[in-house]
Amino acid sequence: MSRNGRILVAMSGGIDSTVAAVLLREQGYEVVGITMKTWDYQNSGGSKKETGCCSLDSINDARAIAVKYGIHHMILDIRDEFGDFVIDNFVEEYLAGRTPNPCVLCNTHIKWEALLKRANQLDCEFISTGHYAQVRHENNRYVVSKGIDHHKDQSYVLWGLSQESLARTRFPLGGFRKTEIKEMAMERGFVEMVTKSESYEICFVPDNDYRGFLKRKVDGLEERLNGGNFVDKTGKVLGQHKGYPFYTVGQRKGLEIALGEPMFVTEIRPDSNTVVLGREEDLKRRGMWVRNLNLSKFEKLDAPMEALTKVRYKDAGAMGMIEQEGERMKVNFYSDVKGIAPGQSAVFYDGDDVIGGGWIQSSFEI
Repeated sequence: MSRNGRILVAMSGGIDSTVAAVLLREQGYEVVGITMKTWDYQNSGGSKKETGCCSLDSINDARAIAVKYGIHHMILDIRDEFGDFVIDNFVEEYLAGRTPNPCVLCNTHIKWEALLKRANQLDCEFISTGHYAQVRHENNRYVVSKGIDHHKDQSYVLWGLSQESLARTRFPLGGFRKTEIKEMAMERGFVEMVTKSESYEICFVPDNDYRGFLKRKVDGLEERLNGGNFVDKTGKVLGQHKGYPFYTVGQRKGLEIALGEPMFVTEIRPDSNTVVLGREEDLKRRGMWVRNLNLSKFEKLDAPMEALTKVRYKDAGAMGMIEQEGERMKVNFYSDVKGIAPGQSAVFYDGDDVIGGGWIQSSFEI
């Protein structure tokens, strides 16, 4: 009988989830490993060799580690659930003129649900992943906070997790820096994992060509939408584009239009197949509305509060006041914020703690 209980660990075959599983075993947990197959890249029609968490090599790496440490290991096929939900949403969001956040959606509605369901079947009290984040119980709430390595922190992609999910989740890497994890891996003989390159691409778009992915998923998309107008903020036509789903707010490269100065996508209007271009200062906004809220530190906000808000994963964040109005959060920034893209996640922080998050609905100027 293990002294800390039985825990189901998501093992992708990479360095982070591998060290997480080994650390938990050394801490006295009875570890059960599971590798989730979410996607077959050949189904997307892409040209790049399959890599990353769903490749055969990664699955074999995870199994080899489990065998070495005597960890019971299994593979869970969730391709149907993943495809129906995450990929359909990915396509629908771009067709709606928004920029999707598939990793957040997958964590919230696919991976954690799949892990908890299988944990119940296997009598596992807890689940674990290799995310760089922390969770604690305080004031009858389970609170997510940043990992101590702020360069690797992944709390941004975890805002959607429910209190029920957080109550059973352990993040063993949250208290370490990436350099320490690499040292631990080397000490345990995982030399190849330390030198193996890590993928930061969307798992089902490993060639990073989301436009090509959309074309392959939606018949006739390019032909149907090609020739829409680029316009400026006054409505003046500047040229033609290849279809509004192939652009995102804040984009500068790949516009294929020469206007004598750098221009950026400032707005996407799907109803008229129009893409608005402007100068960099035209991207600046002082506020936004955020929908589909999920709060972790508080059940709800009873009064406005100061918070740092991140509008994308690598965003440093900006300070401002947040105020909950029903099912939405109104954010008033203290200074201009560039490139607020509807469809992306907005995550609110109180110091290192995640207050909560939601999906960006719209931005506004004050």
